[in-house]
Amino acid sequence: MTDWRSLSEVKSAEQTETRERQLEKIAAAAEAGVDWIQIRRKDLSGKDCAALTREALRRAAEISANKTARTRIIVNDRLDVALSERAGGVHLGEKSLPPAETKQLVESGSGSKDFLIGVSTHSLEAAREAARDGADYLFFGPVFRTPSKAAFGVPQGLERLAEVCGAVSAPVLAIGGITLANAGDCLAAGASGVAAIRLFENAREMSSLVQALGKLKG
Repeated sequence: MTDWRSLSEVKSAEQTETRERQLEKIAAAAEAGVDWIQIRRKDLSGKDCAALTREALRRAAEISANKTARTRIIVNDRLDVALSERAGGVHLGEKSLPPAETKQLVESGSGSKDFLIGVSTHSLEAAREAARDGADYLFFGPVFRTPSKAAFGVPQGLERLAEVCGAVSAPVLAIGGITLANAGDCLAAGASGVAAIRLFENAREMSSLVQALGKLKG
């Protein structure tokens, strides 16, 4: 939910304002009880991504202090940032460092035992491989049509989602075109949860959305 386009051409003040708006969204999601938030800023340098992650972790921890369950902050692809800032995990693409090698680096570095390694997958074969390689959880999709996942081909659909969920032991989160109207169908197909960008970014009332999604999980 933090995947923003490059802002290299805007002024510094506007960049700061955009970063603050993003952090406010992260804080609102944590306050509403979103389980995981992924920092996905491929346009940022390592230094700036670390700074963003650090502040996101601080705000989420502050909000989660009085809650029974804390919001986990996961960093997309940047294992160095995730480890240096002691984030809750790293999310890898299909072409990123394999989960097994990532796990070795985590165990030999400063990662905690609670550190999660997730992988995006777009086929049954890729899901099986990632699960065998030690991924703690998988994203699978796009389940439904969505502009942000158009590069990954036609939607996989609920039938393929169910097939993937039944083929691997790792938890599978459905992604791609997720709405409140179809999230329940994903859970019924065997998904452990859903991941989305626009669903949360466009939410008028974050807490109401999270409550509605929670009811779907029972």
